[in-house]
Parts: sequence; C-alpha cells; structure tokens
Amino acid sequence: MAQYDVIIIGAGPAGMTAAIYAARADMNVLLLDKLAPGGQIINTNEIQNYPGVGTINGAELAYQMFEHTQQFDTITFDYGTVKEIREDGTDKIVVCEEDGKEFTAKSIILATGTRPRCLEIPGEDKFRGNGISWCAICDGAQYRDKDVVVIGGGNSAVEESIFLAGMVKSLTIVTMFDLTADPIACDKLRAMDNVTIYPYQDILDFEGDTKITGVHFKSTKTGEENHVACDGVFEYIGLTPTTEFLKDSGLLNDFGYVEVDEKMHTKKEGFFGAGDCVTKNLRQVITACADGAIAAQEASHYVKNLEG
Repeated sequence: MAQYDVIIIGAGPAGMTAAIYAARADMNVLLLDKLAPGGQIINTNEIQNYPGVGTINGAELAYQMFEHTQQFDTITFDYGTVKEIREDGTDKIVVCEEDGKEFTAKSIILATGTRPRCLEIPGEDKFRGNGISWCAICDGAQYRDKDVVVIGGGNSAVEESIFLAGMVKSLTIVTMFDLTADPIACDKLRAMDNVTIYPYQDILDFEGDTKITGVHFKSTKTGEENHVACDGVFEYIGLTPTTEFLKDSGLLNDFGYVEVDEKMHTKKEGFFGAGDCVTKNLRQVITACADGAIAAQEASHYVKNLEG
C-alpha cells in the first residue's frame, strides 16, 4: 500500500494549488481525482478575473495548473473515486471504488469541489443529456442558430449565456429571482439583441415527446404561466458539494459542505479542506487557490509535528 505525507482528494484549482505548495514543503503528495484535472473550470468558457492572466479559457487555465504540478517529482496524480476514508492511529487510509485500491497518508486535504444542482421536475430525467445540459462549452455548438433556454441568473448562468448568445438564434433566460451576477456581465447580457429575460419564475416542467420542445414556467408574483419553445436547455441553478463519501465522518454541515476554520482545519486532526466544497462566502477560482495554499501549509505543519 502506497504511503504519502498528504493525499489531496480533488484536482481542481484548490487541489492543484495544494499539491504545489505541499511539494514545495518537501511533502510526498498524491493528487487524486475521478475525472480529468481542472474541476468545474474545465466547463467555463472565459475566466476574466484571475489576476495577471486577463481573459483565459477555463480548460486552458486548468491545463496550465496541471502542467505546473507535473514539474515536481514528489507529486503523483492518479484516478480514483473515493469510497471511504478509514483511520488507523494517525494514518488515514483512502479506499477507492476502482478495485478497492487503497492509499495511506499522514494527512488529508479534501478538495472535492461541487457539481451542478438539478431542478428535479418532470421531463428533466427524460431529456438529460438529450436536450438538457449543464455545460455550454461542451454542448453549445450543437445549438448554433437555434432557440435555447438558460435556467438561472447567477454568475455561471450569465457568463455562459453571453457565450451562448453569440451563436444561437434566440436565448431566453428563466430565473427564480433576478440576475444576480457581476453587474458588468449582467449589463452586457441585457444589451444583447437576441436575449429575453423572465425573472421571478418557477419552472414547472420540460415539454416534448422524443425531444425537448419547450419550457413551462409560472410567475412567482402574478401566477401567470408561460411556455417558451426551444431546441435545448442549459441549467445553472447552483451547486451541490461532492462529499457523499463523508456523510458519516462528522466533517460536514447540514448542507453537505466541509466545515473548516480560517486555517482550513476541519473537526478532525490531520484532515483539512479547500475550495468549493468547504464552508465559505465566495466560491471563485482565486479563493479556491488561496484555500489550497493554506491547507497545504497547515498539513505540512501537522505532518512535521507528527514526525517530531
């Protein structure tokens, strides 16, 4: 069984930053993820507020971050879906679903990130991946010169709507509140000629037989119902932390996020959190990276104290 100083679960910006800082602290690091490195930024068309970079494609930034991790001989990247974490004294044993493979470390950094939340309404399962998507970068091109609906009004919804509006025939935004993203981005979206916005709506169901044909929704203020015809839908209604394997660990709050203090310490010795999966006020690439740096520093102190 492989032994590491720290196992970092999740290879998004938080996890990759943690790996770099841990390696620079002379730690032997395993960076573990069930998917390709990058996390949610892989699915982001443009990142415009990462200092010193300007505007950059999310997948490109993810690649650059991963390339940076590969400059260190003490960082090992591996694929694995974590099933559980056991403790044996001060050792932490990470068990993966794939063939039950196990890794042991003196410390753990939880950087598992989040995944898109679903509406759980009629028609969603029926058209999942076949008319309903959660990634405009992945699937937007197939709707060129077609009619598209985006559900949501936050940062991701607005940013991806701007991207989609540049290629589709019409873009309708249906949101449960109003647009809540960065004001500059909201103004840019509202100024686009092919964009229509319906704020304060409850989405009732998705319409269609073999393919999606429309969205049915109702005003939360007047009760008026509307139907918008479309060829495809993109949902951006929030995120769910990817922490199911920790449900009995005592590390999570009532919403499934890892509880941490300002030094990224959890309630258990040797366990640290970082990135979008932890309790925090702002979930951005830059705050995830900051979390990763702090978590790695604290994990390094913890391991060195163990070694006396």
